[in-house]
Amino acid sequence: MDSPNTIAIIGAGIGGLAAALALLRQGLDVDVYEQSPELGEIGAGIQISANGTRVLYALGLETALHGIEVLPSRRQIRHWSTGETWDWFELGAVTRERYGTPHVMLHRADLHQMLADAVRRLKPDAIHLGKRCAGVTPFEGHAVVGFDAGETVRAAYVIGADGIHSQVRECLFGPDPPEFTGVVAWRATVPMECLPSHLSQMVGTNWLGPSGHVLHYPIRRGELMNFISLVERDDWQVESWTVVGTTDELAGDYPGWHPDVHAIIRRIKMPFKWALMVRGPMPLWSKGRITLLGDACHPVLPFLGQGGVMAVEDAYVIAACLEKYFTDPAAAFARYEDIRRERTAVVVRKSHENRRDVFSPALAEKDAIAGEVARKWQQVRLRERMDWLYAYDATAAQI
Repeated sequence: MDSPNTIAIIGAGIGGLAAALALLRQGLDVDVYEQSPELGEIGAGIQISANGTRVLYALGLETALHGIEVLPSRRQIRHWSTGETWDWFELGAVTRERYGTPHVMLHRADLHQMLADAVRRLKPDAIHLGKRCAGVTPFEGHAVVGFDAGETVRAAYVIGADGIHSQVRECLFGPDPPEFTGVVAWRATVPMECLPSHLSQMVGTNWLGPSGHVLHYPIRRGELMNFISLVERDDWQVESWTVVGTTDELAGDYPGWHPDVHAIIRRIKMPFKWALMVRGPMPLWSKGRITLLGDACHPVLPFLGQGGVMAVEDAYVIAACLEKYFTDPAAAFARYEDIRRERTAVVVRKSHENRRDVFSPALAEKDAIAGEVARKWQQVRLRERMDWLYAYDATAAQI
């Protein structure tokens, strides 16, 4: 198959679909190739902070977001054993006033479907399923994608949005074995109606503990509670989002934690677990007419809530760069990397640093936790540490 004026995107996840939408809105032609036979998003909840909703609004999705989002009133912190609660920072109207767009909480599948629908409205046949990428090759003037079934596609450009296990990245730069962080993550959802009333609130809650962390927040218009937890352990190193664990094993990772944490765990029907892995920073993301996006080039640990948001920012910028420099791939990708490399590198680094704060040994000491919260977690500290992140405007980048 030849599509000499089309941009081929490998991967129909959040980043790939956001890139497709941004490119189509720039007037460029796009085909998206997804290895799965059905379109869907693995995972449960996702938070999109103001820097991400700013991009989604620019892509024309504000109204669609209103139908699937939760606009939480605030985030709070609770002590892992006593349950003592501190207000962390205000969201809702406060965030919108400060940054111009809100902080929203979503089911990943709802966000994914919203993006797919928006792409198909602009190009009904843009998304091709059951297309597993086997390799990519840059040529002078075009690039070629090969698929497992033996088909090939020639395209003007190729964007590898195929995640942390990116085949496109490996084809361009060789294998990149991950390093285990010593942290295992759990995820699940619970119907909100199943929870005690004091837990079924429209707020995000972070439970701080010395060797574990629990986060829960409402999604899907408040119909579900998203649960994610992180625990330091070294006996599980499978980097997959689809491995099913048991609630007994999950509960066993949090001995002595507050009854509210275990009240949620008891109501989970199917928890999933995966090992958190990291890869080193990449000095280059592009080769010829092929580049990378999102987790394919800068995977982020979930200690800053920015993995999906960075992919959405990438998507907007790469679309603008290709629209401006379509006939000059070197200029297009150089500008894309110049704009995005340092910002994403800082996000990756800060997410690593946040792991130390999340698992601080001081959190084990009941008398020390108030000082720890005041020092690192109160709203004034958050503003000092986070304005650089949330105030950033990818839609205003000088291309």
